[in-house]
Amino acid sequence: MTYRIFTAAAALAAALTGTASAETIKPLDGGSINLGELAGVAYYTAEPKGYRVVVTLARTDAARAVRFETVLASGQSVTLSTPQERGAAAEAVEISRTGDTVAVSRPRPAPTREAAALD
Repeated sequence: MTYRIFTAAAALAAALTGTASAETIKPLDGGSINLGELAGVAYYTAEPKGYRVVVTLARTDAARAVRFETVLASGQSVTLSTPQERGAAAEAVEISRTGDTVAVSRPRPAPTREAAALD
């Protein structure tokens, strides 16, 4: 990705930060992701098997980032989340593909489920 494209993606990410509804993104343009202490940019490229979605996240107080990649066919989605304290809903974003559209949104919080070990 060229510096110009990265700069445009970062600018779009800054503009989208904090939105609650799904934001569609175009190939090589970025959409922002905010998972509490982790924030970053998601973009995609079209490939023969599907759309390759690339997510780069970094702690808001550190320089080292983490990158996640997946290929989505139409109708598929992936959820990225970070756990919170016990009993609280996870911070999450969902990236979904429908036809030629890729959207980044915050899924509705699911009821908290806790597991316990049985003796």
